[in-house]
Amino acid sequence: MGSTDFGNFNKFCRDSTLPVCNLLTVNHNQTGPWEGCQLTGISLSGGRHLGNLGSILLAGLAIVTAIFLILKSDRKKAAVGRREIQLFLIGYIIISICEIFSVGEFPLAGGVRIAFSAVHVGMIIATTWILMLNAVIGYQLIDDGTALSLGLVLASAAALFIGTGYIALDTGFSFTGYWDSSYALPNRNIALYVLYQLVPLIFLVAFYVLEAILVLRILGEIRPLLYLTAAAVLFALGQVFNYAISSHICNGTNGKIDGALFQTLFTLLSVVAVWTFWSSITEDDWSMQESTYP
Repeated sequence: MGSTDFGNFNKFCRDSTLPVCNLLTVNHNQTGPWEGCQLTGISLSGGRHLGNLGSILLAGLAIVTAIFLILKSDRKKAAVGRREIQLFLIGYIIISICEIFSVGEFPLAGGVRIAFSAVHVGMIIATTWILMLNAVIGYQLIDDGTALSLGLVLASAAALFIGTGYIALDTGFSFTGYWDSSYALPNRNIALYVLYQLVPLIFLVAFYVLEAILVLRILGEIRPLLYLTAAAVLFALGQVFNYAISSHICNGTNGKIDGALFQTLFTLLSVVAVWTFWSSITEDDWSMQESTYP
């Protein structure tokens, strides 16, 4: 992608099913001036359709899985970052609920889809921020699970959610008209581009680096790093399917499914791998090295 494409969504929305695309068209769905393969899914009455049924079902499975992991985390009473990892899982549940309606292509009113899409976009940045803070809390700079720790995590995540959510809502509902140019090709919206495409990636890379240092330099173990790397690889695979392969899947199935289904699946597996990583480094039998870090 050339430098002149920075901030443009037309190619992403043409080739992928993304919640942010619902905000960048007067139709307030995945159809817009970018054209591309149209996801038709299952035909309903009145010319309506239900697209991405697989993503909807997998999002439902993700919600059930995350609830199970929250309950399982609660049993690890002495685990470092227990409440903080539960906050991350709650964020993932909210994302999955929104995904059912923003990516799932339910026949919804435009305003309802805008609302779900805005919450979806806002929760992505808030949840990846919470995940990064989980890595910071692992260094025990402040006591985990305390009112201070949880308050800082929630307040900072809420600030990111509100700021991003407002921009998303203003883009979709055109409260101020400031982002109305986003509706026309090349669907340029630098604010959402940075907040949706770049910032969460920075948070995820920071999480991986911080946790890798924690595992190798402090715990001196390799096995947890394998779980962490598996989570990164699974997440990356989901993005490859959604951004690079999705249009080929859509064209090959005549619009029945696209890469969003696999993105949902691999993201779910990645979240499970992240939880497994966290669980593995909070086991009672890890022997912490005597030397302090660094």
